[in-house]
Amino acid sequence: MFSRITLFEIDVLRISVDAALKQFKELIAPEMRKQGGYEGAYVMTTPDGKGLVMTLWASKEAAVASEESGYYDAQIAKFVSLFRAPAGRDHYEVILADPPKAGV
Repeated sequence: MFSRITLFEIDVLRISVDAALKQFKELIAPEMRKQGGYEGAYVMTTPDGKGLVMTLWASKEAAVASEESGYYDAQIAKFVSLFRAPAGRDHYEVILADPPKAGV
């Protein structure tokens, strides 16, 4: 399994963290689920707008393919006006997974 990490900082003077999350759920999450090899995501934020999106992929090839297809850039473009600075991106191999129990 591979992950793609996107680091971002929301401009909380333009949009609240809660409103940005709502937009993410409506605009981005459905598109993520359509990508081949997509296996899930975690979104983490701080009250001041710093955040991290970790998407999980069946393979490195699946993660890279979602970028080469233009999907990734199209999703970032939906939020670019809400960021304080350009989002950062990196890939990691998942070498240990200990997900929370269902309902947590």
